[in-house]
Formats: sequence, structure tokens, C-alpha cells
Amino acid sequence: MSLSPAPNVTQLFGPMLLGVLVNTLLYGIMLVQAMAYFSRYKSDRPWFRYLVAYLVLIETVDLVCDIGIIYEPLILRYGTPEALLVSPVMLRADAVLTVLISTPIQFFIAWRIYAVTRSFIFPALILILSLVSFGGGIATTTVVSAHPDYADFSQFQAEVVTWLTSSTLCDILLTASLVHSLWTRKTRGGSTDSYVSKIIRLTIQTGSITAVAAMLDVIFFLTIPHATFNFMMDFPLSKLYTNSTLSTLNARSWREDIVKVHPTNALFEQTTSATGAQSFSMHQRRSAFLSSRGTGTDAYLRNPKSVLDIAPMP
Repeated sequence: MSLSPAPNVTQLFGPMLLGVLVNTLLYGIMLVQAMAYFSRYKSDRPWFRYLVAYLVLIETVDLVCDIGIIYEPLILRYGTPEALLVSPVMLRADAVLTVLISTPIQFFIAWRIYAVTRSFIFPALILILSLVSFGGGIATTTVVSAHPDYADFSQFQAEVVTWLTSSTLCDILLTASLVHSLWTRKTRGGSTDSYVSKIIRLTIQTGSITAVAAMLDVIFFLTIPHATFNFMMDFPLSKLYTNSTLSTLNARSWREDIVKVHPTNALFEQTTSATGAQSFSMHQRRSAFLSSRGTGTDAYLRNPKSVLDIAPMP
């Protein structure tokens, strides 16, 4: 009877430690963004604020679990064979905590897409993929709880692949659909197209980060089964979702004087104008012109609160 090779401590705990460190760093960034949001957007829709509070709460629980994941084998089980054979207890909660964060965010972005396109097709597909990802995350937590040994991890690839692949496809679809809907509604007007280009860049940046992280997570899990390199992507994944959402919420006009002069859409970067009321009047005329050309980009300019609730219109 041949003995299995001894686990490589560096490949086992090194990636996990790096993942926890990155997760902790992103948690600090998230807290700064959350505090900025609550202090600036006090008149936001209540469910926006509830969503942010919920994300901060679950992210805090996730951070505690991730610290426990690395603390258990390196401190509590230091020098014992069990540390190299059995996964930490709190690792079992990793997948379900991640989908408890990613799923509401994907639902939120699906609503944003509907607000832009007024079509149910892409939002419905996004919701389906998000729900599949949610189910995969719960299934992953279930099988890890039933089979906590590192040696058994390769036996439940289907659950992990379902969770991360569907999440990746969901992020790619929501990014592509929102970018396409905005791109096709450009009006060839310099100022308006500048706003649209800015929101497109923001959408690509936030959507692609989470998609790439989830993709690398599943690739590392499948191609390097005897190490934990996938946890370098897996542990920070939820923080990437939350930080992307908060950056979108915070990329809005919040000073009253600026909003009154130039009431940009929630996702457009802040702009100022030296002409004051004249600039606002031109913006109103442009909005009225665009309002006769269907929905999409004009919906952003005509009604900024249709996508993200910002300060009241003057």
C-alpha cells in the first residue's frame, strides 16, 4: 500500500494567507467607501441604504470567518497532523457568504439594466444565472461541510464549477448588455456622448474585475487541485463585488451647488460649469430633445432617479 505524499505547507497555507491579507485590505477600502456613501447620500432611497448596510454586515462576518480560516491551522492546530489534513471549520461558510453578497448585487445591477433598456430579456437571464450561482454556492458549502478533508476537495468539482462559472457568465452578461445598450444609444452629441463614455468605462471596470476574479478562482481550483491557489481569488471575491457596487453608488454628484448647476446622472462623473444657469438651461433643452428619441441614454438624462436615486432635482 503506497502512502500519499505529505502536503506542501507552503502551497497549502501560503495562498490562503495571501487571500486573507488581500481580503482584509479590501475590507478597509470598503469601510471608507461605505462611510462616504452614508455621509453624502442621506436622501437616497431607503432600500439603497439598507442594501449597503446589509453588505457591510455580511462582509464583516466574512472577514471574521476568513481570519479564523487562517488562524485555526497556523495557531490553534500548529504542529499537528490534523492541520495539514482537515480544512478549517470556518472555510465551510466561505461559499455561502460569498453568494449572499454577490447575488443581491447582481440583482441590483439587473435592475439597473432594466432601467436603461426597459427590456426583461437580459435582466431575466442575469437573474437566472445569479440564482444558479447562489445554488452552487450553497451546494459547495454543503459538500465541504460533509467532506472537510483537503483530499476530498477534488471530488466535488461540479458544485464549485456551477457556482463560479455561472457567476462569471452572469458578470460578463450584465457588463456586456449594459455597455451595448448605452453604446447603441449614443446621440453623436459631444457632451452627451462624453457622459455615456464615462459610464461605459465605469461599467467595464467594475464588471470585468469580478468576472476575471471568479474565472481565475475556478481555473486554479481545477488545474492545481493539490494546492490552495484558488483561495487567493476566492477570499477577496466578495469584497470585489461590494467595492465595485459602492464605487458606482459614490460616483455621483453629491454637493448641492453642483447638482443644481449640472444634474448629471448617478453614474456619470462630476462636471462643473462656469456659466451656471445657462449651462443648466442648455442641459434641460438637450434632455427635452433626447426625451423624444426613445429610452436608454435619454432616460438617464431625463430622469436621473430612474437608475440611482441622487439629490432631488432643483
